[in-house]
Amino acid sequence: MARKVLVLNADYTAISVCTVPKAFLLVYLDKAELLRDDERVKLRTVSAEYPLPSVIKLNNYVKVPYKGVVLNRQNIFKRDGNRCVYCGTNRNLTLDHVIPKSRGGKTNWDNLVSACKHCNGRKGDYTPEEAEMPLMSKPYRPTFVTFLRDFSGSGSERWAPYLGQAQPASA
Repeated sequence: MARKVLVLNADYTAISVCTVPKAFLLVYLDKAELLRDDERVKLRTVSAEYPLPSVIKLNNYVKVPYKGVVLNRQNIFKRDGNRCVYCGTNRNLTLDHVIPKSRGGKTNWDNLVSACKHCNGRKGDYTPEEAEMPLMSKPYRPTFVTFLRDFSGSGSERWAPYLGQAQPASA
């Protein structure tokens, strides 16, 4: 049950990701509608069989405050593909300020990248240009929907029609 389920608001906007048991409960209690299930797997009880939710839509609109992606180590690592942006390794990762803090660099999405300890030490207090260490990818601030789509793991291919458009064509 480690699978994740995409939760859409009543207007088909993505609002969160939840566990399969939580999604099943929302559907079972008629608080949500099952939009997409995993045809290959079923939830079974002693006397019944139920579809395994992949995408659900809440029946009542829920007013959600602005959702942004939290700036933290794990999310920076996810954005950068769990790889060093200088050499591409996935070992001994740490955070690096592209423009060093000592030179006025800020701690924000556009200035933080994943870097291995070796590259971070080699770059030191220099900019990537000064250290002759070009970035493999430019840092950016992910939106909530792109973060769900690109970094949430399981279900992404089944979620694609529901992310990035107001309402899926099949609904």
